[in-house]
Amino acid sequence: MTNVVGAVELAVSWADVADVIAAICLFLGSLLALIAAIGVLRLPDLLSRMHSATKPQATGLILVLIGLAFRLRDFGSIGLLMTVALFQLVTSPIASHMVGRASFRAGQVRQELLVVDELSDALPGQEDPRGAP
Repeated sequence: MTNVVGAVELAVSWADVADVIAAICLFLGSLLALIAAIGVLRLPDLLSRMHSATKPQATGLILVLIGLAFRLRDFGSIGLLMTVALFQLVTSPIASHMVGRASFRAGQVRQELLVVDELSDALPGQEDPRGAP
């Protein structure tokens, strides 16, 4: 019998590693969602707020869903989580684009903050603004 002082045998299982990955993903996803919420409150104009509402929020949701997949480890649940992620990635950019376009047509975008304005040239003869009031 050997006596080894200071040596610790680590028996790490797949479940332990998956739980650590899940915790990291859940924490980072929650952090990105918090950053997105702060950005919506703090950014100066509509287009910047929309960017903050879509990019980090969608990435944060994907990280949270990945964390849940590592934690649940069930194929039925993982399929449902992938469906949620797919719908988020498909609908969020389209909704953001439509809100931005309607707000631009309604004159609610601060022109001095735009770096490139390609939409004004595409809508030269429009007299009555359509979109958001």
